[in-house]
Amino acid sequence: MLPDTARPWIEAAYGIFAREGPAGLRIEYIARSIGKSKSSFYHHFADLAIFTDLLLEHHLERAADIARRMQQCQSVDPDMLDLLVSVQEDILFQRQLRIHRVVPAYRSCIGRAHGPIEEALLGLWSQALGLEGRTHLARAMLSLVVDNFYLRITADTLDQVWLRGYLEEIRGMVAGLAGDA
Repeated sequence: MLPDTARPWIEAAYGIFAREGPAGLRIEYIARSIGKSKSSFYHHFADLAIFTDLLLEHHLERAADIARRMQQCQSVDPDMLDLLVSVQEDILFQRQLRIHRVVPAYRSCIGRAHGPIEEALLGLWSQALGLEGRTHLARAMLSLVVDNFYLRITADTLDQVWLRGYLEEIRGMVAGLAGDA
């Protein structure tokens, strides 16, 4: 557990990484964003590599919380869509990890963060697509959709309207594949 005085560093860097990716993780830049000195960084963290590991652990903690909250959703629309909008920063952080997945620590974090969330939403996802009882098919579709989702989202488009339209697009594709459209 981080001391309270170290938490602002992680929280600021989390938002910076979500917006700018790893290029934004510059000690002086983070320090300026929280009104601290660079030496304060070294008081809490030995180096940027250790700090980055702690930042990834923070992401995993947040992802576990999202999975717990996802399990409480009663419907895709509006419950799950509301949740997704409320965790926009986390989604954008995960997007940056995916963009920069050549970094082994990022690649590892992607799966560890996504797995519990996928399990939590799979039932609602199956239901929303009319794939109840065909979990393997719903999971395969989710895998394809997730890849596409992260390619298409931006901070400006990740809202209820865009998510609802994206869900309808996916439902239409599934219905077309099933011969229902």
